[in-house]
Formats: sequence, C-alpha cells, structure tokens
Amino acid sequence: MPDATPPGPPPGPRDPADGWVDLPDGRRFWGRAGAAGLLVLAPGGEVLLQHRVGWSHFGDTWGLPGGARHQGESAVDGALREAHEETRIDLAALRPRFAVRLDLDVWSYTTVAVAAPSALEVAVNDRESNGLRWVPADRVEELPLHPGFAASWAQLQREAAVADPLLVVDAANVVGSRPDGWWRDRAGAADRLLQRLAALASAGLAVEEPAEAGALPVVRRWPEVCAVLEGAARTASDAAGVEVLRARADGDSAVVERVRAAAAEGRRTTVVTADRGLGERVEALGAALMGPGALLAVLDDLPG
Repeated sequence: MPDATPPGPPPGPRDPADGWVDLPDGRRFWGRAGAAGLLVLAPGGEVLLQHRVGWSHFGDTWGLPGGARHQGESAVDGALREAHEETRIDLAALRPRFAVRLDLDVWSYTTVAVAAPSALEVAVNDRESNGLRWVPADRVEELPLHPGFAASWAQLQREAAVADPLLVVDAANVVGSRPDGWWRDRAGAADRLLQRLAALASAGLAVEEPAEAGALPVVRRWPEVCAVLEGAARTASDAAGVEVLRARADGDSAVVERVRAAAAEGRRTTVVTADRGLGERVEALGAALMGPGALLAVLDDLPG
C-alpha cells in the first residue's frame, strides 16, 4: 500500500463526543461516547490493518481502522463510518458477522467483524494513517500491534473461525401466529415478513453470551436468515440478505432438509416454529427452537 505523509495532529474536537476519557488508574482513551473498530476478514484469511501515525495514541503500531463514535451513534455505525473515512473501503460489499465489546464502565470499545468478498481495494484517506495493508492472519503477530488489538486478536481469530449461526424461519407458522388478515393475501403477508427479516439480517441480534475468563463478551451476532415458504406464499418476492426457500411440497420437509444440511456443516441453527412435530424433528438434528412470538417481538423492536 502507498504511504501517506500525515500533516500532523487533527484540529480540535469536531463532534461533541470527541475528547479524552480519563480512568482513575491513569489510563486515557479517546472518545467520550466510546470507540469502535472494524475487523475486515477476506476469504483468503487476510485482515485489513492500519498503520497508525507516530503522533497518535499508541502511534507507529498496527491495528484496526476505527475511532471515536459520534454522540448518539451506535457502535456498528461508528465502526463502519470510521473505517470508510480512513480507508474508502466499499461498505456495501461487507457482511457483518459478530461484535465483541471491551467495557470499562466510563469508556467502551466495540470490535465489529465483517466478511469481505475479497481483499478489497483500499486507500489511505486521513491523517491518522501511515498505511493500510491486507495481512495474512498468521503474519499479524509479526507486526508491532496496538496493545488493545494485540490483547484481543487471539479471541477474534477464534470467533472468526466459527461458522455464523443460521436462523431458519417457518414462514407460514410465523405469519399465522398473528390474526391480521394474512389469509386474504398469503403472498403479501409473506412479503411483509421477508422485509422484516431483511431488516433483522442487517441489524443482527443482540446476544448475552458469557465470556471465558479474560475474554471479551460477544454482544451481537448476525445470523444467516433463511425463510421457508409454501403454498400460495411461494410467489412472494425475494428480500435482501434473506435466503428464501420455496418448498416444492410441504414446508416442514424443506425446513428439515435445510437444518440437516446445516448440521452437516457444523452450523449452530435455530428454527422458528410453534409446530410441535416439526420442532421435534429439527431438535433431533441438533437445532434449537424459537417461538414465533419471540421472533416477532425481536422484529417489533427493530428501528423503523
């Protein structure tokens, strides 16, 4: 990657959240609303790293593109915005996978991991970077790393190696759980559900996974979402970010086959259904169950 010649430290605060947070033990961190970074993972195992300029906090080290969150900004939005400002990476090409958080009460740092389709083109675009580089995962520790990134790198590698969870939705069962007139237009009702599932695929699921000693908690995961349609609902349109399976016969068999394929891949799978017989069949394959009401409550809480 070409090097940049930084013109020196940036000017004064540009956002109300710009500024230092001082901890009682003497440590200080930038970003009154916390900070976030983007871990971009390419299929070949490369990781996008940023070489920090000497005058920056922990200068002349390598770490993740990212920075202070804006006031009222989510950690995910902050990580994506900062990474784009610093690297010009194509955000539309990235698929979120998981997020871990370091929480120091008065300050937090969230690492958002995303999958890239390839080692995308990037370019130094701000004064805080000396350079950018796609680094093979097994060569990362050969670089002088930002201490925060160095402390979390082993855990991030473990999480990245785990297949993303799969959410299989028995669409007919979910649609039928609310008497909103869906029977008058089954395809239209399926369309509405698919659009809401697309929003879920984009926003991810907040999780509360207990962390091992010394590890950071995973606070959000982005499952792959699969909706199974049957009967008249099969004419519903596709939805961005959602795998739509149109059952040729009964929907239950299509759900079971999708779960069986995921089990063969070692995927963690959750099936959304209230059908007792279907639930027993997929539980025998190792899947977990979620009721339609629980899913709809999650969808109801999504922004917009």
